[in-house]
Amino acid sequence: METALYLIPTTLGDTDIERVIPGYNWSIISAIKYFIVENVRSARRFLKKIDTSIDIDSLTFFVLDEHTDLMKIEPFLAPLKAGFATGVISEAGCPAVADPGAAIVALAHKKGFRVAPLAGPSSIIMALMASGFNGQNFAFNGYLPAKPDARAQRIKQLESRAYKEKQTQIFIEAPYRNMQLLSSLLSSLKGETKLGIAAGITCGEEYIRTKSVSEWKKSPLPEINKIPAIFLLYA
Repeated sequence: METALYLIPTTLGDTDIERVIPGYNWSIISAIKYFIVENVRSARRFLKKIDTSIDIDSLTFFVLDEHTDLMKIEPFLAPLKAGFATGVISEAGCPAVADPGAAIVALAHKKGFRVAPLAGPSSIIMALMASGFNGQNFAFNGYLPAKPDARAQRIKQLESRAYKEKQTQIFIEAPYRNMQLLSSLLSSLKGETKLGIAAGITCGEEYIRTKSVSEWKKSPLPEINKIPAIFLLYA
């Protein structure tokens, strides 16, 4: 196979591999012996689901997570330099998108290695697809501030951008803080502002709804505590 840094999407939760990972990816993944991963345990579990015959103990894993010193990741590309294909695996979804893997991708480009993204699920894009919001002008804003006052201020800033630029604003929260964020959204936003919630995408608990803030306030709120979710705002 061609020597490249392969960006390997994984499932977004407890979902059948066949449902979200193209068969084309399987043969590529099975042939790779070196992986840069966010979490070794979940990466090993994913690889076993892809191919039960894979000898996990024969593989080499490099950990790239939020605690990794980015000044020390260049050795992760040593297999590429030696001519061996290398894979990047995120904890969930697409690597290098809201994910530490972006650092190794940037370094691979700097060193002149080929980067090959494989097809797979992206919760951000799938949430946007399902929201009914502007898909030609959108911004992903990552995590909002954890402190209530700063969070409320940031929410109002994003709402202002949505109105002024007709731009969909997308953001996320740690799953255990989803309900706190939802409460802040409902108390900070205008009643006519549109709010989309996409939680547990592709999983059994999948929940996707778009309503105005006024409508959300009149209806039962979804039970999305501890479920990975994407939040979207639009004018």
